[in-house]
Amino acid sequence: MSTVTPVPQANIDLSAVKTRQQAAWSTGNYAVVGTTLQLVGESLCEALDLRAGSRVLDVAAGNGNATLAAARRWCDVTSTDYVASLLESGRARAQAEGHDIQFQVADAENLPFPDASFDVVLSTFGVMFTPDQQRAAAELARVCRPGGKIGLANWTPESFIGQLFKLIGRYIPPAPGVRSPALWGTRAGLEELFGASAQEIQATSRSYMLRYRSPQHWLDVFRTYYGPLNKTLAALDDEKRSTFIQEVFTLMKEGNRSGDDTLVLPSEYLEVVITRKA
Repeated sequence: MSTVTPVPQANIDLSAVKTRQQAAWSTGNYAVVGTTLQLVGESLCEALDLRAGSRVLDVAAGNGNATLAAARRWCDVTSTDYVASLLESGRARAQAEGHDIQFQVADAENLPFPDASFDVVLSTFGVMFTPDQQRAAAELARVCRPGGKIGLANWTPESFIGQLFKLIGRYIPPAPGVRSPALWGTRAGLEELFGASAQEIQATSRSYMLRYRSPQHWLDVFRTYYGPLNKTLAALDDEKRSTFIQEVFTLMKEGNRSGDDTLVLPSEYLEVVITRKA
């Protein structure tokens, strides 16, 4: 697995970066895309070997995939995100299934909970996008009790989604000094972020299969509902937008396993289980 070189985060206006990110994730309706990833939350909860009655926190929960997976295992779940509309979607899903879940708007870099409040802390494709990575990782560890577990699902740099964000960065460069989210999808990045607080870090490579009617169908869904892509396409002029889309189609063609007109595209992620130091 390739590595992503860390970039120092000194002298960066991280609050401004976060404001832009929040606006991006609030654009469209991520819940439409997020719901398709439910299998990842279920797999992560099994990897964590969750026990009924455990106090579980889902950070950057989106519309609640890991939240619901934990609630289905009779855990006491608190679901947080900094996009209120996504939490409302998660709340509706929980009510439809009859789960009693606490939903709370919260910033992953400043969690409003006392130290050691939870037995298990989760995040699936969420906390990896925080601009202040060290602070976010420290917050996950802080609110997890000694001996508890932190469970993560993070796209790898080589994954389709990882390559998509790299492509976006070529057309719309990130703020100077902001570190790549893909660090969370590498063993070295996890060691850097959690080595001081972890008793053990287990990272298993898995693939999530994106299944759509066609590559064009994927593009139509993501450009409508997936905030980062929506914002990217809106920011490009016609010529650059056309070139960008062709590069995205090339990425999909390289990985598409369908053998027909549909899209069956694996995107690698790390399923991570971190045991907090006792």
